[in-house]
Amino acid sequence: MKYVLLDRDGTIIVDTHYLSDPEKVEMLPNAFEGLKKLYDAGFGLIVVTNQSGIGRGYYQESDMHAVNARMEKLLAERGIELSAIFFCPHAPDRECGCRKPAPGMFDQAVERFGMNPQECYVIGDKICDIELGRARNAKSILVRTGKGAAEESKCADLATYVADDLLDAAKYIMGRG
Repeated sequence: MKYVLLDRDGTIIVDTHYLSDPEKVEMLPNAFEGLKKLYDAGFGLIVVTNQSGIGRGYYQESDMHAVNARMEKLLAERGIELSAIFFCPHAPDRECGCRKPAPGMFDQAVERFGMNPQECYVIGDKICDIELGRARNAKSILVRTGKGAAEESKCADLATYVADDLLDAAKYIMGRG
């Protein structure tokens, strides 16, 4: 199976800055359509998300799990199932190996699913997502949703592809096989 590693906030759901309330989960335009296209084609979908709000004390890990559960429920209603969600709870000033762009979450996914990183795609809206893919020789796609449009100038030469949204990213991936 091939896998797509996806950022959460700004890529799949609207980035509301330290989201801790599951009732505020809002899917981005074309997120359902893009994820469904990938899922139906047999790709495993793995979320890799920095959640520094936990480390900063803004919300509890249980709040993040509630937000993730709400997102998973919305996806399931459209026939989409995530293979896994990996998260980094650490604040940026704490040295860890899991906060993107460090490859810790990617490495956890490799260990759990036995995947070849070079056959994977990493999709996100920030340079740290692009750098995560590059750290393991995966193909990286910047989406212009979330912070992506503002980050594009920093990422355009680093990303494998720059997509308008998840549907555009899915079409690119499907065209490449």
